[in-house]
Amino acid sequence: MRGFKIAKNYDETKITMPSRSTAFSAGYDLALYEDIQVAPGEIIKAKTGLKAYMQDDEVLIIVPRSSLPDKFGLTIPNNTGIIDKDYYGNDDNDGAIFIQLINMTDQVVSVKAGTRIAQGIFQKYLTVEKETAPASKRTGGFGSTD
Repeated sequence: MRGFKIAKNYDETKITMPSRSTAFSAGYDLALYEDIQVAPGEIIKAKTGLKAYMQDDEVLIIVPRSSLPDKFGLTIPNNTGIIDKDYYGNDDNDGAIFIQLINMTDQVVSVKAGTRIAQGIFQKYLTVEKETAPASKRTGGFGSTD
């Protein structure tokens, strides 16, 4: 199956578990674990305190909530994040999900813990035939696979 759990070393009382806003929402809203401040032009990695598990042929795609730029002047720098199945429980950080955010304004932006900033969408993906599966093992996130 697929779902979300609290990552190691995070206080469960501070976690907002992801949920869909309506019966036909594709994305699960992801909230900040702690208050953040982002300087103009700065890119940060915002904590969610969550990790995601999924099937072998699935990925969790992270996209900004549509209101994020309008309300806060923030967005995800490349407008998407990819959480692979083998990121879950990795040795480096247990698979804790961080969301990169960039401040597009000329002011410091402050956002409170619990604010929904992104959506996670589980999707199936396809691979090519006759592929030899890579032998490397994930050790972390954000560039850990070169």
